[in-house]
Formats: sequence, structure tokens, C-alpha cells
Amino acid sequence: MDDIEVARKAIKGDEEAFVALMQIHKEALLRTALAFLKNEHDALEALQETTYRAFRKIGSLKEPAYAKTWLIRITINYCQDQLKKDKRYVRDGKSADSAVSDDLTQLELQEALSTLSANEQQLIYMKYFQDVKIKDIAALEKIPEGTVKSRLHKTLRTLRSHFEGKGEMDHV
Repeated sequence: MDDIEVARKAIKGDEEAFVALMQIHKEALLRTALAFLKNEHDALEALQETTYRAFRKIGSLKEPAYAKTWLIRITINYCQDQLKKDKRYVRDGKSADSAVSDDLTQLELQEALSTLSANEQQLIYMKYFQDVKIKDIAALEKIPEGTVKSRLHKTLRTLRSHFEGKGEMDHV
């Protein structure tokens, strides 16, 4: 049984199919949560919350082919809510950034991504971290593919200028 058929059955209320659907996309959802939340415990909590929210709303998914994109959207929304809370409160006495890898390249990437708006970050995560196709992003956002492409182009240009600025600062 392929992913679309599993999604179709889950939408119709088949609980076993829903569990199978979550199992199929578990790794992608966990990677998404880790990319946003930066620590495994919070990412696992996000996966649980995504599962709960998806189970409650699975009947509202209109197109089974977009099940993965729909689940990623739920995960991203939950993660963004958590990050908003983290800005107001400090968890366990540590800042959200303290769990970030010491790898310099990773830190630079995170810094560059943090300069983007939430929508731009979401676009980058979906396209480059989750390999969601432009047509799927367009369907999910309910905008034309050309708009997704132009927003992606603009966001990448912003990231490039961020890194070019860093290079110039290093040479001064």
C-alpha cells in the first residue's frame, strides 16, 4: 500500500492507517522539529503534539497526496508557538540557543536563518531541509507556484547578502 492510499484510509477514520501514516513521516517531522527547537527532548514533544493535533484534524485533510506537507505544517506551527513562548520564558535556566552545535558552520547558518522572517524561515526549512516540492508548498500556502519561486529567490538573495557581508567584515 502506498503513502497516498494510507493517507486516504487515515482520512476516512482508519486508526491503523493513521498510525502507519505517522510512522512513514516520523523521521521528516522529527528533523523539522529539531531544526526549529534545537534539542531532542523538545523535538520529541513536538512530534507527540503533532500526532495529537493531526489525529484530531485528519478528517480535514482534503488531498491525501499532501499528507506529508500537511503534517510538516502542523509541526512547524507547533514549533513556532514554542519558540514564541521561549522568547518570553527561559526554559530550565538555559536559553534556546545553548543547545546549538558548536560547529561554526552550523552556528553561522542558524545566525543567518534567524535574520529571516518566520515565513521566510519556514519556506527555507520546507524547501531545503524537508525537500518539499515547490508545487506542494504552493498548494499548502494556497498561492501560485511563481509566488513561491519569487519568495524563495528573494529569501536566498537575503541569505547570500548576509554571508557576503560576513566575508567583507572578516577582511576589514
